Amino acid sequence: MKHNRDPDQTRQTILEAAAQEIHLNGFQAASLSRILASTGLTKGALYHHFPNKQALGYAVLEEVILVQGRETWIGPLECCADPVDCLQEMISSRFKDMTEQDLLLGCPLNNLALEMSPIDEGFRRRVQKIYDLWTQGLAAILARGQGSGSVRLAIDPFKVATFIVASIAGIRSLAKTAQSKAVLEASADALIDYLETLRN
Repeated sequence: MKHNRDPDQTRQTILEAAAQEIHLNGFQAASLSRILASTGLTKGALYHHFPNKQALGYAVLEEVILVQGRETWIGPLECCADPVDCLQEMISSRFKDMTEQDLLLGCPLNNLALEMSPIDEGFRRRVQKIYDLWTQGLAAILARGQGSGSVRLAIDPFKVATFIVASIAGIRSLAKTAQSKAVLEASADALIDYLETLRN
């Protein structure tokens, strides 16, 4: 691979390669050598941007997984007229169109939550921050739906948002363990049915 002398691009290249390596192998088994081999960069380039593997892992959470989560689960909802419709459509498309590779590897955030939260406080805090931002974003969208009359006033937006996030994480984890598209689709259908109960 041709070396890019733009420091920002070099950093982003390392982050993207690291995110893929961690998703494939988990953080503890992730190899800096494989990351470098996939980018064509040197150890010096990597250590110029990240002092150690832990710092690289933290950056993957903050600069790759968080950004992808916002783009996937929050951004598309922010301009929706009806949050229930949009959530149902998103869950249907994201889960039912999932590839075998997606099913095999599971959710990058959920994987790190399960692998690293019990053993590294820095990972745990960063993972929790992402889940909190996701939950708060969904709660705000549900509250807006209450204001527009599309969502029932009787629900607590934060509690419901917490349940939705937990359900999505759980569905990904269960489907990964079962290695079953049928489990994924059945769980997604059940969540979509639950969302219907939020309508005004």
